Amino acid sequence: MRTAFAVVALAAALAAGGCTDEAAAPRQAADFSVQTFDGTTFTLSDHLAEDGRPVFLNLWAAWCAPCRAEMPDIDEASTLNPDVAFIGVAVKDELSKASDFADEIGVSYLLAFDTRREVEAGYDPIGLPATYIISSEGLILERIFGPLTGGQIDEKLANHFG
Repeated sequence: MRTAFAVVALAAALAAGGCTDEAAAPRQAADFSVQTFDGTTFTLSDHLAEDGRPVFLNLWAAWCAPCRAEMPDIDEASTLNPDVAFIGVAVKDELSKASDFADEIGVSYLLAFDTRREVEAGYDPIGLPATYIISSEGLILERIFGPLTGGQIDEKLANHFG
């Protein structure tokens, strides 16, 4: 019975805009390196050392309908917030399907694929989509499990970065 209640509670939280652990103490973000669909490599530690902008890390998959639905809102937020680096990393997916979807969706923020499953292992999402707001010091300020709307993204960025 408890398991059924937990599943219902998680489903309700996700339907209400995601489940978050903002109140948890910030912890160090796991470093990772991924190949992007534009042919470059993104390494979190290099980005933080060289660019210095905080990171909006979104984990997605081509088969994930809520992931697909939130990507236009993330794209708009990335345009409106150039002081934050946005990257979407496909996890738990097939490279060919993720690549086809990346071409189809046509967002302007950086998209990549977790070829070595190091993002999945380092961030351990409980479901997709999963978003991690990472400070310029490399600390995870918030984890959000479930889809976000444009308004929610704006609110989260304002809360963390003013």
